[in-house]
Amino acid sequence: MTRDGEQLTVPKVDFTSYYGRPILKPPVWKRDIAGYLFTGGLAAGGALIGAGAQLTGRPALRQVGRWTALGGVTASAYLLVHDLGRPSRFHHMLRVVKLTSPMSVGTWILTAFGPAAGVAAVAELAPRLPEHGVLGLARRLAPTVGDVAGLAAAVSAPALATYTGVLLADTAVPAWHEAYPFLPFVFGGSALAAATGVGLIAAPATQTAPLRRLAVVAATVKYLGGRRIERLGLPGEPYRQGRSGRLVRAGDVLLGVGTVAALFSRRSRLMSVLSGAALVASSVATRLGVFEAGMASARDPKYTVVPQRQRRDRREGRPPAEQGT
Repeated sequence: MTRDGEQLTVPKVDFTSYYGRPILKPPVWKRDIAGYLFTGGLAAGGALIGAGAQLTGRPALRQVGRWTALGGVTASAYLLVHDLGRPSRFHHMLRVVKLTSPMSVGTWILTAFGPAAGVAAVAELAPRLPEHGVLGLARRLAPTVGDVAGLAAAVSAPALATYTGVLLADTAVPAWHEAYPFLPFVFGGSALAAATGVGLIAAPATQTAPLRRLAVVAATVKYLGGRRIERLGLPGEPYRQGRSGRLVRAGDVLLGVGTVAALFSRRSRLMSVLSGAALVASSVATRLGVFEAGMASARDPKYTVVPQRQRRDRREGRPPAEQGT
């Protein structure tokens, strides 16, 4: 600035829009959807663990996996319907199959997964049925039916675990849209971590050896996807700063603690429970962090304007626009 008060440099832009309204309208989703993101992933992970335990002869772990899948998908369906406002809206989405719509595809995935997970879980009650009569016949048939249903649920489980990442990335919300290649990996790893945590808490230690290895796999997948998101530049800023950044970091720390504790939980029931609780909590924090990051980026116009200008400059061969200019 000169002596006469003349401004020699262009001041930083204050990103606003007409009448002080945001450029993007933040999603109308409530916290129900954040819970839906978690419970759907938990259900998918439970189905995979249940099927793996079924194929390797671990009946107690199979039972935990199947009941986790049923509990998760029941809670997930409730949260989705509650957010929609009326149950009929869920039914209306089943009238068509639109492969270009993640919401339509996700509705059908949930519809296919839910009954299969339910049948597999209910089949675990077969030993409690009488041995004779009609119920005796049901008792004899239930294990086979449950095994087929458990494998069917496991087939659709990877899609259930990851499609919500595609759903978020398909919106115009900058923090979600720019992370489209990596959100499915974050959600998939987080889903496995949550279900692994429940298994470590509820299953006997003699059958949890595969879960300790699965915790390492889940952490690796989630960390690789998460690191790529945080390196997105400006669109990745909400994953590093503010409330959303704190939630994401908490999820990372809890995932690391839970994974390390799981590796040393072979002979300690207390360590298994603590590691399982940390893994479940890490998944909750991660889903909430991703949800909050998207909301934060929708509220602040800079996350929409600056990346657009940078893409324009790259197309036109100009020096990239600086943040806040």
